[in-house]
Amino acid sequence: MISLALPKGSLEEQTLALFREADLEVRRTDRDYSPTIRDERIARVKILRPQEIPQYVAEGYFDLGISGLDWVRETDADVVEVARLNYSKTGEGTVRIVVAVHGSDPIEHPNQIRPGARVTTEYPRLTARYFEKLGVDVRLFASYGASEAKVPDLMDVVVDLTETGTTLRRNGLKIIGEIMESYTAIVANREAWDDPVRRREIGEITTLLLGVLDARSRTLLSMNVPKGAIEAVIAALPALKRPTVAALYGIDYFSVETVVKKSEVNRLIPLLKSAGAEDILELPIAKIIR
Repeated sequence: MISLALPKGSLEEQTLALFREADLEVRRTDRDYSPTIRDERIARVKILRPQEIPQYVAEGYFDLGISGLDWVRETDADVVEVARLNYSKTGEGTVRIVVAVHGSDPIEHPNQIRPGARVTTEYPRLTARYFEKLGVDVRLFASYGASEAKVPDLMDVVVDLTETGTTLRRNGLKIIGEIMESYTAIVANREAWDDPVRRREIGEITTLLLGVLDARSRTLLSMNVPKGAIEAVIAALPALKRPTVAALYGIDYFSVETVVKKSEVNRLIPLLKSAGAEDILELPIAKIIR
């Protein structure tokens, strides 16, 4: 059995939803940081700040954790990256650690930042390494939230995490550089990863989570097709591999099923209907296990 650390805060809602959809519901009360998951492979669950999780996993307090790649790099945690999870605090996609200054500042690139400039950030190690590589001597100030609000009154530069840059722009800031791209990741303790039993359990849990993420972007189409229209309908269909086609009993019709991207389905359904498909059903998918 494995122990598991899940993130609280900005990643919490998306992470709990993912586990729920994977039939690994995290059961907890409002302020319960030691919830349970009713699965024989999971012995213990804790909900912790994502900043702490990579180091705790590296030290062996947990076999498996979910955190941002940014915190793995910031803490220099020696962990195994098992899988990338395609979600952030508001939905799909990646995030970036960027360098920003006030919009009125004439600086357009980080190497133009003057020596001794005050830089606020929640990522002191990543930021120090970045400016050291640039050869720019700055003064670092650790931030514990609302970093963008400190420029220009208290600080000259902010290094912050952003998805779209909207919050930075709303606070009158402009992005002049990027330190790294980050994403949510499943990370494992190296000793647990080297243990065949725990590695198998980690792999099984990871498969379920990735199956949910894959299914979120796809849908199942099912339809009946007259024999004379089958070639035209098949030609119009995308598929993960090939569509499933079965003859219907007693009539010259086929049942056709295929998985398509949700982004394509509204364009595809009218096309299939015009090609001769009938009784078209669009059905949700819980998991896709490849």
